Amino acid sequence: MSAIRLLVLGAVRQHGRAHGYQVRNDLEFWGAHEWSNAKPGSIYHALKQMAKQGLLLAHEVAPSTVGGPPRVEYEITERGTAEYRALLREALTSYDQKMDMLSAAIGFMVDLPRAEAVALLRERIAGLERWRASVTEHYIPEDGPGQLGHIGEIMNMWVHSADSEAAWTHGLIDRIESGAYTFAGEGDPFVGVLAADEPNPFATGPHPGDLG
Repeated sequence: MSAIRLLVLGAVRQHGRAHGYQVRNDLEFWGAHEWSNAKPGSIYHALKQMAKQGLLLAHEVAPSTVGGPPRVEYEITERGTAEYRALLREALTSYDQKMDMLSAAIGFMVDLPRAEAVALLRERIAGLERWRASVTEHYIPEDGPGQLGHIGEIMNMWVHSADSEAAWTHGLIDRIESGAYTFAGEGDPFVGVLAADEPNPFATGPHPGDLG
């Protein structure tokens, strides 16, 4: 599963309606171009593809200021919202996805009720624990990686990664259960998007895709 769909759907949803450059600007503001495949070309391609799939509605709103086709604003559809929530829940639960999926999901987790976010994160921990148990049937960390030669370092790395991720997730759950952040239905959410005239300190420069 690619993080780009979750990131783009979530960014459009936060704005209500947004053109491609706004989506790109938000994702760069979050640093997504560094930890995911959310590069300019991928963002514009995802917007157009998801519009064709009925997940986004495309509105031609104004002629381009640089002589190209009209600027397009995108709005998430009911089907797109359902896809967004399904991707978000899967990304929070699945322990075997790439880190860009978890990073994207953490960025949008407050769109869910607090109790649901906690439940999904607990599912993630359960998955990590099952995976770790299956590995340690054949590899015992306490005996050291040397029992399998240098190949044992692979197992050693993954077991330590699972332990570290489980510990981090437990900490996140503790913070959420202690009242951190504003989740769905609890009041005004944190504003994680830039205003139309607000400069982006992390922008990577203009791009022809500004048109859409």
